[in-house]
Amino acid sequence: MVQKAKILLVDDRPENLLALEAILSALDQTLVRASSGEEALKALLTDDFAVILLDVQMPGMDGFETAAHIKRRERTRDIPIIFLTAINHGPHHTFRGYAAGAVDYISKPFDPWVLRAKVSVFVELYMKNCQLREQAALLRLQLEGGAKAAAADTKEPAGLLAELSARLAAVEEQAEALSKQLDDDSADAAAVATAAHLERKLTGLRRALDALEPGTGSGAPSVPSQN
Repeated sequence: MVQKAKILLVDDRPENLLALEAILSALDQTLVRASSGEEALKALLTDDFAVILLDVQMPGMDGFETAAHIKRRERTRDIPIIFLTAINHGPHHTFRGYAAGAVDYISKPFDPWVLRAKVSVFVELYMKNCQLREQAALLRLQLEGGAKAAAADTKEPAGLLAELSARLAAVEEQAEALSKQLDDDSADAAAVATAAHLERKLTGLRRALDALEPGTGSGAPSVPSQN
């Protein structure tokens, strides 16, 4: 069963949250409400989100301040933020939104189809990233097991190495396809950076696997970090 992505909707007006839920319900993902910046930050402490839709004009902590807090946290700083605003103060106001870390800045009233399409891109990217991380974690565990087996047995686990290499090649192929898709679609910098981070982790896994091959290294491989 494929786990659904979570989308955080932040707006102090219940009717706006209801409208966003109606627009995004067709994506069949988990929609989480937050009626203030403080409530949004609390939700981000415990859950992972594919994208955040953040209203700019809110009493107390506004959207810009909320985004600043999100970007300062290591756990949440890479989550894409789409700003929604009912006012337009010109280019300076829009620039402030991008400077706060937004990947997009949409003025109300917005086209529901356009908003849904933008959100779906980040949901798809998030789901692919999750799949790649799961496969990379599995390969990492298998690599650790292979290293222990090689140390305990004088016979080279050729069959295991071949299987791990094939699985890693499949993951590398998916990562390459994702990167090409982002290039073709002229994706934003945040999405491209996330894909590049995954490719670096896969490169580390490939090096660890190569270290297990006969004649390419001595002893157990250095397992890549998960950061």
